[in-house]
Amino acid sequence: MASSSLDSIRSLFFSNPIAATIGDALNSFSERRAKLGLSNPGTIEGLSKEVQRDVFLNNYMFTGIRADLTKIFSMAPLFQVSHQFAIGERINPYTFAAMYGTGKVFCQGNVDNEGSLSGRFNYRWTDKLVSKSQLSISPGGQDMAQFEHEYTGDDFSASLKMLNPSFLEGGMTGIYIGSYLQSITPKFALGMETLWQRPALTQGPECAVSYCARYKAEDWIATAQLQAAMGTLNTSYWRRLSDKVQAGVDLSLGLVPAAGGLLGGGLQKEGVTTIGAKYDFRMSTFRAQVDSKGKLSCVLEKRVAPPVMMTFAADVDHFTQQAKLGLGVSIEASPEELQDQQEAMGSQSPPNIPF
Repeated sequence: MASSSLDSIRSLFFSNPIAATIGDALNSFSERRAKLGLSNPGTIEGLSKEVQRDVFLNNYMFTGIRADLTKIFSMAPLFQVSHQFAIGERINPYTFAAMYGTGKVFCQGNVDNEGSLSGRFNYRWTDKLVSKSQLSISPGGQDMAQFEHEYTGDDFSASLKMLNPSFLEGGMTGIYIGSYLQSITPKFALGMETLWQRPALTQGPECAVSYCARYKAEDWIATAQLQAAMGTLNTSYWRRLSDKVQAGVDLSLGLVPAAGGLLGGGLQKEGVTTIGAKYDFRMSTFRAQVDSKGKLSCVLEKRVAPPVMMTFAADVDHFTQQAKLGLGVSIEASPEELQDQQEAMGSQSPPNIPF
């Protein structure tokens, strides 16, 4: 009885001319989109990753002396622990970290000498859907919770991110970010990101929208991102000069308070241009960059032996007449049967781990 009524409902729905027209239009649109040969454009968070993560020194610069001792127990699944000892500015004297990863799960935890605890947990539901979470607890009370769901389609990427979300105060507070990046042609992609935030119920909500574009050629990539509400424009250009040389340029334009503040001096335009290059040698990597504010930085990573990596960092600010130096050594210990596998993989992460 129930199955017959369900079949009648289905037949009525599919025999409906309006539903049939919509279904045919969707199928035709999908077929035409598939014929374009579009590829996934990446995410808005990694819009200029070739410049910011690969060429520039944002993730490599440090000050002082640092020693990292890493013990790798296995590569499939990935399991390793590390100890970091450091002396320098804004560096904890001791940090312990553990990492575990498979094709579906990625876990990472860190604890330092002050008792600050941070962790990440990512889970891959399907080949296209990944959920990410990040938590941090510190003695000072500056706790943070972040949750993200990322969907990677054939020709688009969409994500929803929540920072310190809460509904316990009788309303919704926190920061919520939704982003979407779509390939228009095989080389060109357009996207939009929306931010909604409300620190507390006593304050009104705020919303901001940004627009971005990305063009990828065979040996160069250009990106642009406009934050209309803040009046900020970020552009970047990355180019592969040879098999071992990469270069990047980043330009940021925005409005900042003038010398007299918002009440006295209002807002004024400010721009910063940064130029950097990366050189890959057989056993070392050299990165250097300089910006329009007179700041020159460089990082040299040298593998002196298969398990030992030496790092030298230098930073000179000509306007403030300040210089900073950093020296680090990293030692990776692993069983002999994993050494050949490590050398074959190099510094790449194991495949299919949802980082």
